[in-house]
Amino acid sequence: MELTERPLVLPCKRSFAERSDVMLYREDRSGQQISQLGYGCMRFTRKGASIDFEKAEQEVLRAVEGGVNYLDTAYIYPGSEECVGKIVEKNHLRSRVKIATKLPQYLMRTPAAIDRVFQEELRRLRTDYIDYYLMHMFTDVQEWENICALGIEDWIARHKADGSIRNIGFSYHGDTETFLKLLDAYDWDFCQIQYNYLDEHSQAGRRGLEAAAAKGIPVIIMEPLRGGKLVNQLPKEAKACMAGSGLGYTAAEWGLRWLWDQPGVTCVLSGMNSMEQVEENLRIASSAAVGDFTEADRAVIGEVRRAIRAHEKVGCTGCRYCMPCPKGVDIPGLFYHYNLMGIESKLSARMEFFKTMAVKVEPGFASRCVGCGKCEQHCPQHIPIREKIREADQNLRPFPFKAVMGIARKVMIHK
Repeated sequence: MELTERPLVLPCKRSFAERSDVMLYREDRSGQQISQLGYGCMRFTRKGASIDFEKAEQEVLRAVEGGVNYLDTAYIYPGSEECVGKIVEKNHLRSRVKIATKLPQYLMRTPAAIDRVFQEELRRLRTDYIDYYLMHMFTDVQEWENICALGIEDWIARHKADGSIRNIGFSYHGDTETFLKLLDAYDWDFCQIQYNYLDEHSQAGRRGLEAAAAKGIPVIIMEPLRGGKLVNQLPKEAKACMAGSGLGYTAAEWGLRWLWDQPGVTCVLSGMNSMEQVEENLRIASSAAVGDFTEADRAVIGEVRRAIRAHEKVGCTGCRYCMPCPKGVDIPGLFYHYNLMGIESKLSARMEFFKTMAVKVEPGFASRCVGCGKCEQHCPQHIPIREKIREADQNLRPFPFKAVMGIARKVMIHK
């Protein structure tokens, strides 16, 4: 069924027109204002095995005082939903904040399990409704079809009718083409993607962001700084590019301003776990708006990218001229994650490879390659693709990681 497209209006709005030190807001489909800075609640500071509640409470309260009204958590984030619920209830914040949480769709096997998890989330969050409810971590259209077979569309309709769910969406880790198919699979109220200046053309990417905006679907951004790696793990050449601009922006500010310049971005989640991070992000979010980023700024980001990519393993630009592979190998995806090993830690790259590619029903592993060579005929970088995808696979799926991945796939994927 072809869904009606609704153009998305995303002007930046201030809570007080004459002030420049307050939060900017963007709108969801119903015209509700969402702070353009959201609080990602996965990375609260821990004290032993538990979340440091007092510290998290002070940081969240400061963010809310500064205008943040979007709190993002999930069923599988240890202790997070309980912590958010306690902070909101204790400080009487429910009318001031919008709560987003997620159904672990990859664990659902029966309709009763969906009901049980949702009711548990309401109890943890100490509320009787969820403002923004997501199907967690789609990587494949098949995952949506699997949960549809459990009656999720009727379930959503019932809960939207009784007001216990206000908006329905999904979070995504996968390739661009699959994301575009998911956008058309249901009349979503919003979606959430990993997106930053290094991931501009991977996962959903800029194409996905702009396709969602064209359909009137607000986009929530996760990993805007790749878990802090675009701050703490930048090569010295990248830092020099930023410093040479003369603007005095921090590394975090460059990443956030690049995002908020784009009209398709509704809210950027930051996993703030220090008061310094909260204060810095509030400062940036009070002034960064669509159209503020200049051509000179974009040139700086281009130089930063080049400095980062100088540490990559394969000179793949993600142009996708090699695709589609007749056997389904995700060549750009393999090279992207292999290149992460030169930028980040091996474990970090392997974990992202797992959650993005390996849990797909039909993963595009290099083992599917039959050596036809069609990809190499079209590669403008003249990469020996057949050789390099085998090299990438050996590094991304070494034993015993390969065995563990196989077991996890059996648990997470419906058979």
